[in-house]
Amino acid sequence: MAAPRERTASRRSLWWLLGPPVMFCGLLPLANRVDPVVLGMPFLMFWLLLATLLSPVFVRLAAKGDPVWAAARKREQGTQREREAR
Repeated sequence: MAAPRERTASRRSLWWLLGPPVMFCGLLPLANRVDPVVLGMPFLMFWLLLATLLSPVFVRLAAKGDPVWAAARKREQGTQREREAR
């Protein structure tokens, strides 16, 4: 079994999952403005839309770099190929 430090070091990509909460909550006081107007929306509404659209990107980046997720996906694809071969 790997030492705890080695296990956490290999899952550093999970830090990407802090992106959405930071954008929604942490930076919200900085974005809480009516002016400027961006794309016809108050800045706060634009900021929330941007955070919502970027959330799946953060999740994808975290998943792509996570070895546990990659192993589970590889195992799932192998199982699916076995089912198709039958």
